Amino acid sequence: MENEERVRRIEEMEAQMDETLAAARALEQALEDWETVQPKLKALAVYYASPAWREDFAADERGELPPELKRGVLSEDGLWDLLEQARELEERLREEE
Repeated sequence: MENEERVRRIEEMEAQMDETLAAARALEQALEDWETVQPKLKALAVYYASPAWREDFAADERGELPPELKRGVLSEDGLWDLLEQARELEERLREEE
């Protein structure tokens, strides 16, 4: 009986190790991806705060942009939410240090 319990325990710990290792690898990749997009995130923040964004937004409101043009970046909530989410993620990363 003792050996059966040991085998069960080792199997359980092995499964936990496999799951944790997979999560660690996924997080490592996500952090690398996050670092890679930082210049793009900064460019989005600068654009959102610029007169160019307001001009582009106004042009869209006037119907001056092609209807097939993807324009999520002109969504006030969409871009603001992305920038806010990025700020919150950065806070979480600093808290983990």
